[in-house]
Amino acid sequence: MTTEARSITGSDDQKRSPPVVVTERLLLRPMTADDLDDLLGIFGDPAVMVAFRESPLDREQVRRWLERNLEHQRTHGYGLFAVCLKSNRRLIGDCGLELMQIADEQVAELGYDFRKDHWNQGYATEAACAVRDFAFGSLGLLRLVSLIQPGNPASERVAEKTGLTKVGNVRRDGREYLLYEISAS
Repeated sequence: MTTEARSITGSDDQKRSPPVVVTERLLLRPMTADDLDDLLGIFGDPAVMVAFRESPLDREQVRRWLERNLEHQRTHGYGLFAVCLKSNRRLIGDCGLELMQIADEQVAELGYDFRKDHWNQGYATEAACAVRDFAFGSLGLLRLVSLIQPGNPASERVAEKTGLTKVGNVRRDGREYLLYEISAS
């Protein structure tokens, strides 16, 4: 099976059954509407939102964010995973892929967000590496990018540990981002 023949949006089989990805310590599963409260614990935290240069989100804003991600998952068969600890199934973050337009090109962005009490434990890197492998292996994508706000060295380190390289800057939705990318080998 050649990767060139696959669409960036995934196959029809992938659209019917969202995958579950398992790592040594984590379970990455499709998000559900029931994840709202756990996600509010992430995006309602001022420390987490510093990376976005935004105020904490309220329940309605998180609900809209979640619905947008669920729609992406329904449309493309993949999206952002709910990242849960294998040991107790607690949702500690999200990590996954989102299709977006950058400079007139549709690309898959690898993104990740984690609860503050789970930072600096390697979870973001573990999840991002698993999503990278899923994107290149199961989905057959040829390239991934990550958009990182300047001044977020922790996210830059995760991108670099995942194999992405900084290739420049990009402006999207009126904001400047560092652009990282990786291509399938």
